[in-house]
Amino acid sequence: MATKIIYFTVNGRPEQAEFPMDCPAQDVKDLFRSAAEAGPHDILKLYNPKGNIINISPNLEPNSPNSCYKLEVVAADCNSEPLGAELAGALGFDLSTMEKRLQGLEKKILFEAGETPAVVYEMKKQVDSFREKLESVEHLSWLGLFKDLTDGTHKPSPFYHKRTLHKTKKECEHVREKFLQMSSLEVSDEVRQYLKTPTFDNWQWEDTEIMVLLQVMYTDLDFIATFNIEPEVLQQFLFEVYRRYNNIPFHNFKHCFCVTQMMYGLIWLTDLKSKMDSIDLLIMLTSAVCHDLDHTGYNNAYQINARTELALRYNDISPLENHHCAVAFEILEKTESNIFRNLSMDQYKRIREGIIKCILATDMTRHNEILSKFKSILPAFDFTNKDHRDVLMMILIKVSDISNEARPMEVAEPWLDCLLQEFYNQSDVEKLEGLPVTPFMDRDKVTKPSSQTGFIRFVLLPLFIELANLFPCLEQHIIDPVRKALDYYTEMEKALERKKQNRAQSENTAKSKETTVGAQSTMGSHTDAGPEASKPDTQ
Repeated sequence: MATKIIYFTVNGRPEQAEFPMDCPAQDVKDLFRSAAEAGPHDILKLYNPKGNIINISPNLEPNSPNSCYKLEVVAADCNSEPLGAELAGALGFDLSTMEKRLQGLEKKILFEAGETPAVVYEMKKQVDSFREKLESVEHLSWLGLFKDLTDGTHKPSPFYHKRTLHKTKKECEHVREKFLQMSSLEVSDEVRQYLKTPTFDNWQWEDTEIMVLLQVMYTDLDFIATFNIEPEVLQQFLFEVYRRYNNIPFHNFKHCFCVTQMMYGLIWLTDLKSKMDSIDLLIMLTSAVCHDLDHTGYNNAYQINARTELALRYNDISPLENHHCAVAFEILEKTESNIFRNLSMDQYKRIREGIIKCILATDMTRHNEILSKFKSILPAFDFTNKDHRDVLMMILIKVSDISNEARPMEVAEPWLDCLLQEFYNQSDVEKLEGLPVTPFMDRDKVTKPSSQTGFIRFVLLPLFIELANLFPCLEQHIIDPVRKALDYYTEMEKALERKKQNRAQSENTAKSKETTVGAQSTMGSHTDAGPEASKPDTQ
C-alpha cells in the first residue's frame, strides 16, 4: 500500500505522520490530532514553511525533515453548553482523561510498530461508522462528541427516533389513502368480538387497520346512528387524530388505540350501555382516542422544570393534559372532522366538559385525589347521580390509560420496553440540561423489573381492585393478569439480584487470586535474591 510521510513540529517537537494515499480525510485529521495530543474539540492549524495556513487533508504535499510543517493547537471557544466537569460528572467519567489515554495508546502503537498497522485503520473505519450511526440517532447527540461547537445556537433534538417527531405529509397521505380504501371493508364478527376483550393484541395490526377498528367501535356502540355522525366525517376525524400523534416510543398512535380498545372492552364487559347514557359512553371513548394527542415524550415534571412553552402557557398546571385537550378541540373545530357537528349546543357543551374532565384526569399527580374520591362514593354508588358518574368516567379512563399489564405478557412486555426507552431518553436530556432527574426514569438506577413491581403493587392493583369492587366481573379480566405480571417481574427482579451478587462474588474471588499470586511473586523474588540482597551496602 503506497503511503505518504509528512514531517511537522508541535511546540518545537519534531513529529512525523504516515498514512495511505487513499486515507479518509477524517483519519488524517485524527492522526494529527493524536500527535498533537489535542482534545476532540480543539482547533488545529497547520502552517507551511512560508507561514501560510494549509489544509490538513490526504492531499498534503510530502515534505522532508528540513522543510517541516508547523502544527498549532487552538482551544475551541465553547460558548454553548460546556463538556467540562459538570457533564463529565453526569456521564460518570472524565472525557478528557479518556481522550488522552487513547492518544497515548495510539502513539505507543505508532512508535513500537514503526507504522500504523492496517488493523488500526480498519478499527478507525468501524469507529467512524459507529460514530455516524450514533450521531444520526438524535437522542444520543447530547453527548456532544465530535460535534462542531461553533454553532452555539444549536439545541439537540431530544427525540429518539430517526424519523421526524411529527409525521411527514407524505407519510400521512399514504396512510390516509390506504385507510379510505379499507374503511368500507366488512370486519368479521370474530374480530368484532375479539376487539371487546382485554386480551386484544395491538402488535398484529398496522395503523391503517387500527383506524378501521376505531371506526368499528363507534359503529358497534351505535354512535353513528344515535349522534348522526357521517362516516366521512368520522374517517377524517380519525385521520386527523392519527396525524397528530407523534413518532415517539410509547405515547404514540398505537398507545392511543390500546387505551381506546381497553375502554371499549370495559364498556362491554361491565354492560355500561344499560347503566349510562350513550353520550357519556361517547365522551369516554372519544377522550381515550384523544387523551395523548401531540405528546412529545416528556412528562409534566420535565415541562415544568425546563419551563417549556406548554408549562408557561398552562401555568404549570397539567401542561400536557391541557395541551392534549386543546389539540382535540382544534381537530373538532374543523367542520370536516367535527364528529359532533350535528349535535345541539347543550349536547356539545356536555361533551366538551366531559372530555376535558376525562383527559385532565390522566395526569398521574391527581391519582390519589381521584381514587380517594371514588372510594368514598363506592359504598353508595348511584348511576343516576351525575357526580358519581363523572368520577367513574375518570376512573375508567385512568384504568384504560395504564392497563397494559392487564394484557397477555407477550403484548404487555414490548410496551414496557417502549416506555423505558421514552423514560431513559427524558432522564438523559434532564442530565444534559442540568435539570432534576426523574428518579424512576434514570437508566443508571432503574431496571425493567424494578420499574414495574412498585408501580403494580402500589398504583395498578389498588386502582383496579376498587373498580372491581363496583364491577366484580372484572376480577378475572384485569386483576388476575395484573397479579401474574407482578409475580413475573418480582421473579425477574430476584433473578437480576442473584446475577448481580454472583458477579460481585466472582470479581472478589478474582481479585483475591490476583492478590495471592502477586504476594507469592514478591516472596519468590526476595528468595531468589539470596541473603546477600538483605545486607546493607557498606561501601
